[in-house]
Parts: sequence; structure tokens; C-alpha cells
Amino acid sequence: MNQMPAHPSSIRPVDTFDETSLHAFAASYPEVPHKLVHRLGHHPLMQLDALATLAEALPPASVEYNRAELPLGLNGAKAPANGIGIGETIRNIGSAGSWAALKNIEQCPAYGQLLMDLLEQLRPVIEARTGAMLKPQGFVFVTSPGGVTPYHFDPEHNILLQITGSKQMTMFPAGNPRFAPDETHESYHTGGPRDLFWRDDLLGKGKVWPLSPGEALYVPVMSPHFVQNGPAPSVSLSITWRSEWSFAEADARAFNSLLRKIGIRPRAPGRWPATNRAKAMGWRLYAKARGLR
Repeated sequence: MNQMPAHPSSIRPVDTFDETSLHAFAASYPEVPHKLVHRLGHHPLMQLDALATLAEALPPASVEYNRAELPLGLNGAKAPANGIGIGETIRNIGSAGSWAALKNIEQCPAYGQLLMDLLEQLRPVIEARTGAMLKPQGFVFVTSPGGVTPYHFDPEHNILLQITGSKQMTMFPAGNPRFAPDETHESYHTGGPRDLFWRDDLLGKGKVWPLSPGEALYVPVMSPHFVQNGPAPSVSLSITWRSEWSFAEADARAFNSLLRKIGIRPRAPGRWPATNRAKAMGWRLYAKARGLR
């Protein structure tokens, strides 16, 4: 395994988000998607050579990469491999026709410090609104021109920072079963995939968010979306965190899966500020009794 990149103190970000962005975040968090601006574009850790080195040092389970020419929805299919290594994929992303995700970059101390530096600016609003900032994680996405990230959802509060290149995310309302069925949520929170089945009749129902270098997008928990890359190679950074509210919604979804198995058609958990406390506690007691956590 290659050595992880170092983190000289001289390259720590300072005030990455400006005051206008911080005000927008305070007005919108946690349920309203919105744009921010950032100053991270020239950070040394976000350059392709540094990211290739990081990718080669991460454990295999933290690296995912495949061909980038994909449909909007995989609908149960598996994305095809690109036939080359992760370092070569990233260093040649302009011509590799590929998509790469580096997961849990905080495993590398340099990137962990970068993640926490970025989140520290947001912590006061986060903790005032949804309580303690839990499980901070970072993900880097490196994409060839024209690449597609198919339709899916994510369980975290997420800000996607566009570093180089451009892309557009088409986002759909969170908590609406038309776009992500309750059964899919329940399956995910009991160990299933987060991919969503795509139907072409959904196309006009989402909001398109274009992202250029220096722009960022806040994505609420479980908001269905797909991403289409622009005509140049792209690097994006997702900074994510969880909250007790998001964990309670997830556990309530898991508890609903138990109810559905015994023939009950359960009501979906409430979105913020609903606490979902009773169902969440029910799942936690069940999971503990079964040794699932």
C-alpha cells in the first residue's frame, strides 16, 4: 500500500465558504437544497496526482470505479469495469471514459483534517438545528467527460463541492414515494442497495442544478438524484455528516420493514423536524436482541 499524502499546515483551508453561503445554509438546512460558493479549487489535495496517490493507498473497499458511459438508471444491472487500475484511471481521467469514487477519505489524516476544517465552519448551524454532527465522512468523485452517475439516494446530509470541470445534478424531492418507494428505503436500511429504479416519466419532475468550479450544492438526506458530467474531466468533493434525526429516520424505515413482513402497511417516517422516536427505538431494541448492532 502506498503512503498516504501528508498534510502540511500551510495548505489548511481558511473560510472556504463565504458569509453569503453561510447565511444561505443557515436559512435552508436541513431540508431545502441550495447552492453555496467555496474557495477550495486550487487546494493541493484536490489535484489529480494527489487523488491518484490517495486512491492507490486506500483499502480496496474504499475505492469504486467503472465505465462512465451509463444509463440514468442501472435498474439492477452492474456498472461495467473499465479494465485499468485506479491510479491510471484518475491520472488519465480525460481519456479513460471512467467514473471513480474514493470513499471515506478521512482514513487518510491529511484528508481527514481537510474534511473537519470544512465542516467546522458549518458546525454551529448544524448542531443548532439537528443536534450533534455525527459520523463526518468525505468522498471524492473523479469523472470523465460526459460520464453519468445513475439514479440513487444517500443517507447523509451532504454538500457537494465542484472543484474542476462541470456537471449537473437532477434532484427529486426527499421523502416522496413517487421517486423513491418506501419499500426501497426499507430494503436499504436493512442491508440492500441504494440504487433506485429509473423510469423515463420521472425526467421532467426533478430540478436540475448545474455546478461549475467554485460552486457547491447542499443535498438533503435521501434526496433521489442522478448526475451528468460536462464536457471536461470533473473532480468533486462531498463532505457529509449524520445527525440523530437522520439515524432515527433510517431506523424507523428499518422498523417499517418488520411491520411490512407481518402484513401491516406502515406509515412512512416523518421528515424533519419529526423525531420518529418510537419506531427508531423499536428497531434499535430488535437489532440489539438479534445481535445486528
